[in-house]
Amino acid sequence: MKLATLRTAAGTRAVRLDGDTLVDLGFPDLGALLADPDWRARAADATGTAYEVEGADFAPVVPRPSKVICVGHNYSDHIKEMGRELPSYPTLFPKFADSLIGAHDDIVKPAETDALDWEVELAIVIGREVRRAGGAQAEAAIAGFTVMNDISVRDWQFRTIEWTQGKIWDSSTPVGPYLVTPDEVGGVRPALTVRTVVDGREMQSDDTGTLLFDPVFLVEYVSTIVRLRPGDLIATGTPAGVGHARDPKVYLTGGETVVTEIDGLGACANRIVEDA
Repeated sequence: MKLATLRTAAGTRAVRLDGDTLVDLGFPDLGALLADPDWRARAADATGTAYEVEGADFAPVVPRPSKVICVGHNYSDHIKEMGRELPSYPTLFPKFADSLIGAHDDIVKPAETDALDWEVELAIVIGREVRRAGGAQAEAAIAGFTVMNDISVRDWQFRTIEWTQGKIWDSSTPVGPYLVTPDEVGGVRPALTVRTVVDGREMQSDDTGTLLFDPVFLVEYVSTIVRLRPGDLIATGTPAGVGHARDPKVYLTGGETVVTEIDGLGACANRIVEDA
């Protein structure tokens, strides 16, 4: 299944993609759907109002997750371009719900930076509460996958040795458009092409099958530290090709269209606009 949170005139709605239409699932958003232990059957069986896909206004796939955990340095080529050693453990940092925007929303370039950068990422969507999950429990906790663009404010990110202040800017991070269940993409350790295209120029391309720490391991690892709840997101890291690592460096200045795409999941397509 491909599921989404749709903005409508009456508020957000959880929907299922059926051909050229989006079928209302009877829940206000995917976070509310995933909180129902029987969410898979409810999503599969729903026959609510149908909305057209064309012109759909997608909200963040889960608008208010209780937590967003991001992984840095999870593709070997990106680690090398940033001049780092391969890690023994995942590098983690948080995002917050206020950072998230819809898959087709504009990205406002903060006035405080001239170093705005892109990062395409496979994001895991959690479908059940788990703590210290292992093996089959971790696999079962994965509701599906979505696309995230971990927009980064590089000059703020590298003000200190800790990255968070460059990663959590308000209304900066597209996520969506769909939550795609594992059966649609080859399971809970999918091998999918990820890419970033800026104004028609391909900047990033890799395969999620080459992740150092795969989705199941990340659910095990993160849930050892903190309880994961339905709707929580784990962003699995970005491949080589970020603007900051180029020579000369390339940053988003305003006016560009950035497409972050993962095969089988869809794409975030966002225009960069100046902060008014």
